[in-house]
Amino acid sequence: MKKLRSLRALRWAIVLAVMPLTVYLCAVSERKYYLSALLVIAMTMAVFFLSFERRAPQARELALLAVVCALAVASRVVVPFPSFKPTMAFILLAGMAFGAERGFLCGAVTALVSNFFFGQGPWTPWQMMGYGLGGLAAGLLCRAGLLKRHVRGWKDIAVLCMVGFLLIVVLVGPILDTSTYLTVAIKSAGATAALPIYLTGFLTANLPHAAATAVTLALLGRPLLKMLHRIQTKYGLLQD
Repeated sequence: MKKLRSLRALRWAIVLAVMPLTVYLCAVSERKYYLSALLVIAMTMAVFFLSFERRAPQARELALLAVVCALAVASRVVVPFPSFKPTMAFILLAGMAFGAERGFLCGAVTALVSNFFFGQGPWTPWQMMGYGLGGLAAGLLCRAGLLKRHVRGWKDIAVLCMVGFLLIVVLVGPILDTSTYLTVAIKSAGATAALPIYLTGFLTANLPHAAATAVTLALLGRPLLKMLHRIQTKYGLLQD
């Protein structure tokens, strides 16, 4: 039992302290984003494997998670609207269906892989961390009972859409705005650029992103969660 508590504490220390500090230190250094992205994915994998306290991952479980990651990547690449992307909806559903740590992994991998299409840059590790924390938060909210894996009525759908919208506006979006501020604006305008950056990001990027997430969850949240639950039940895949 003591070992389990130590592993949980180590996971939280990596996600909430070591990873943000690493991303920040690489951001204030010149052109260290490749190193930062590599360190983030390494820490993400460490958190992922540390989450298996009582059992080893099954190949079917990893394959199913990979499919959801592929859907998230494809949704970001295919949808032509710059800020109106449904990507985070799939990441949030991954966190709800597979657990917080796997949701984090899905978010980080989605950001890294999709940027091979859009271009890697100093924003990559921030997107990996932001998307990952979104998936982690969805998994934790589901574990706490605030979100339901089995979405049944319109009330459950409304709560899912509202939570998805808020996670983008108050968590994922501000992290990406911080990336813009630290890697671009602070070098030219200093602290005076903070308010315009966050305000512009909120109006032009975060609100459309949150709306796309809510719309996708409203349309696809229930059937996708139902399908994932059916597959997990059929093949005996455990949930956190």
